[in-house]
Amino acid sequence: MKMINTWQPSLLKCCFCILLFLQGWQTAFSQPAKYKISLKDSLDKALDLSDWIIQANGFVPIPFIITEPALGGFGGALIPVFIKKNPPYYDSVNGKLKITPVAPNITGGMGVYTLNDTWMVGGFRSGTLVKQRIKYTIGAAYADVNMSFYKTFEHIGEKEMAFNIKILPVLLQGSKRLFKSNWYAGFKYLFLKADTRYVGDTSMVNLVKSLEMTKIISQLGILIELDNRDNIFTPFKGMKVHADVSRADNVLGSDYEFWRINYYMYAYRMIIPSITAGFRLDGQQAFGDPPFYMLPYIDMRGIPVYRYQGNADVLSELELRWDFTRRWSAMLFGGAGKAFDEWSEFGNTNWVTSYGTGFRYLLARKFKLRVGIDVAHGPDTWAYYIVFGSNWSK
Repeated sequence: MKMINTWQPSLLKCCFCILLFLQGWQTAFSQPAKYKISLKDSLDKALDLSDWIIQANGFVPIPFIITEPALGGFGGALIPVFIKKNPPYYDSVNGKLKITPVAPNITGGMGVYTLNDTWMVGGFRSGTLVKQRIKYTIGAAYADVNMSFYKTFEHIGEKEMAFNIKILPVLLQGSKRLFKSNWYAGFKYLFLKADTRYVGDTSMVNLVKSLEMTKIISQLGILIELDNRDNIFTPFKGMKVHADVSRADNVLGSDYEFWRINYYMYAYRMIIPSITAGFRLDGQQAFGDPPFYMLPYIDMRGIPVYRYQGNADVLSELELRWDFTRRWSAMLFGGAGKAFDEWSEFGNTNWVTSYGTGFRYLLARKFKLRVGIDVAHGPDTWAYYIVFGSNWSK
């Protein structure tokens, strides 16, 4: 059986990518502007939003275009956020004072609508308890999602099944900095109420009737993470390594009992001054009896989300960025992944591949933020993606 992961994948990935963008801002926003805001950089007079961002007084309304094929190929989101600056960490290392910037507290909301009548509203807060060295994220939403899933039946092969899923998720996450390092460890909790209804081909009704239900998932886990990238938006060097293990259990109030493991790594290295290479390794595993919308899936450019799924998946991607001018960059990327039910099936499962190209523009030089468009081709379709910062953003 090949189905989906959880409530937040691609369209929320876009939102969290923007959150990462906001988390890099270390300039005070609370003072009123004392001069006319310019949309041109003082160095090269090119279009640049750095000064506008700095003088935003803590409020930034962010429009965003959704291009995920599985959600109709086009949609829009509006994400108003409020930002409060945090003081930095002051650490004594080998008798010397080390000052480490701290991301600001961010509070915001979101409204989403796509061409296949998927819509969502929600709110979130991401912040840091500076004295305790603790990062936290709180989020909640209501989503009405229309999406197809795929299952292989014994006598008729693989079939597409269209579902409407009404989802109420709540996410809580916290992690503490370890030993004045770039390592963090903590917990994550997910509450999710899902009402699933089949809306596809009527000839499939009897086969999928058992998948129509209203259930609650209550899932608690632990995480560990390293992040030493030089830039959280468009890195030139460093890596981010993450692993978490979660358990949904009746003791927590869940209607399902299962385990989920999630691990990934993003690594960056500058080959020559104008070319940067990035490598991604990503995998997920589910044990027990999760519902079909909590199963792992292959998440790569050029492949619709939830198209290739199973009890486990593993994928890797390589990308090259060529900064051929101060402002403009060209992208080249490709990757391969597998989704399967048992590791014994790994050798017999076909690789799913995708590749593509794109461009980036340095939109905010003072924050090293590049934005652009990627065009990718997978086994079934062409797709395009509007990218803020990096496409890899969990």
